[in-house]
Amino acid sequence: MALPKAKEIVSANPVVVFSKSYCPFCVNVKKLLGQVGANFKAVELDVESDGSEIQAALAELTGQKTVPNVFIGGKHIGGCDATTALNQNGKLVPLLTEAGAVASVSA
Repeated sequence: MALPKAKEIVSANPVVVFSKSYCPFCVNVKKLLGQVGANFKAVELDVESDGSEIQAALAELTGQKTVPNVFIGGKHIGGCDATTALNQNGKLVPLLTEAGAVASVSA
């Protein structure tokens, strides 16, 4: 059940952060997304009753066993380092805008 559930969450939301509430890297990613004005869904795997099953399904799906596990526009982005790097390279906001997670700012 966990894999279909994970895929459903990813397809139903423009941005998803599979996270653990106590994880500092997860906190950083959620803070970063908030700072750029992204609308995102955080799934706290340590709070969800089937969190460990979802994390195992995500590892199967993405090859990434750790959190945060970030998806933008249905595409797997990676973890904290990958998301931060996208932001530093100026690519995060365009990706988020394309996914419909941030309102585009008109000049």
